[in-house]
Amino acid sequence: MRPYVESDTSSSPRPDLAARLHRLRSTLARLKAELELSEADGTSPPIDRLLADLDEAFALLGAVEEASQPPAHVLVVDDDGRLAEITARGLRRLGYAANSSSTLRPLRAREVLVFDLSLFAGLDAAAKKSARAARPIVVTGATDPTSRALASSLEASDYLVKPVELDDLAAAIKRRMAES
Repeated sequence: MRPYVESDTSSSPRPDLAARLHRLRSTLARLKAELELSEADGTSPPIDRLLADLDEAFALLGAVEEASQPPAHVLVVDDDGRLAEITARGLRRLGYAANSSSTLRPLRAREVLVFDLSLFAGLDAAAKKSARAARPIVVTGATDPTSRALASSLEASDYLVKPVELDDLAAAIKRRMAES
């Protein structure tokens, strides 16, 4: 018999993580109990239920892994400072560590750049090189072929036309992060 070890997740600074861990523990406890009862009774374990519990446990494990990842860092650069801040605030509500600026600054390691294409012409050579290296998510009001070509020359990971839906931007950020 193993000793009981208390595990308190209620004081977790990440309640979503604590709740997922609690559900994972419950699922694994149910799985273990089914196997122990079958062994004690000398019967075959209910395979369908065990497989369903394993599927649930793996899904919960994936959710726990996702919830335990540090938030992605995002820099939103737009010539409209107010729009940049509103966008960053929306991203923060979605769990991103987002900052806004009306000028490009040096990026942190693995920071995702959301960049208003209209600012590109005003960048110096070093800033243009930095923007290209970042493979930014381009946001712009321009839909003309010249703007698309410019975004392509930046090796932009996505090209989003304003007004940008926050869910579309979050999906683009996830795709960009998956590339890293």
